[in-house]
Amino acid sequence: QVQLVESGGGLVQAGASLRLSCAASGGTFGTYVMGWFRQAPGQERRFVAAINWSGGITYYADSVKGRFTISRDNAKNTVYLQMNSLKPEDTAVYYCAAASGVVLTSTGSYRYWGQGTQVTVSS
Repeated sequence: QVQLVESGGGLVQAGASLRLSCAASGGTFGTYVMGWFRQAPGQERRFVAAINWSGGITYYADSVKGRFTISRDNAKNTVYLQMNSLKPEDTAVYYCAAASGVVLTSTGSYRYWGQGTQVTVSS
């Protein structure tokens, strides 16, 4: 029902910034909670940030607070993740996900997932 496509990943040096985008189609974007997760090789997929349907409530993993900002533009069916002061430990595949209901921070709560975009941060 919902298709999500991430973009904006790349190779950057530590301290640089990237803005990831997630374009949604096939659903009513404005009714979904949107989240960003990331997964490094050999590790579990972990929560990064989430935003409610109105954009008025956001949640962040402690590891990214103060550096990352999640936002959404319902008119464009797009959610963003602005990543500043990137660190090598931020290297991962970043996934966009959609769920209905309240803001959620667990992977199992999201029904729809994009294929991910690679972010690599070199030291």
